[in-house]
Amino acid sequence: MLNKPYSNEPTIYQIRIGGQLGEQWVARFDQMTLTQAENGDTLLTGPVVDQAALHGLLRQVRDLGLPLIYVIQIYPGQANDPGAAQ
Repeated sequence: MLNKPYSNEPTIYQIRIGGQLGEQWVARFDQMTLTQAENGDTLLTGPVVDQAALHGLLRQVRDLGLPLIYVIQIYPGQANDPGAAQ
């Protein structure tokens, strides 16, 4: 659940996908930044306006057959790769 019920600002999420996605995927994941993690996974990070938009992103990951590792909400001041210690 989004933790900002009274804010008009989108929530920032990070989606970790197993494997590397190239730059050609940027347009597919609108407004998300693609970053390659050290272990070869891809991090999609960016604003998500609501739960419907989040489910839409997750549906794209599923439809492309990409392995979903995790989905987390990013809070201000949090590291770029909060899952790195996992």
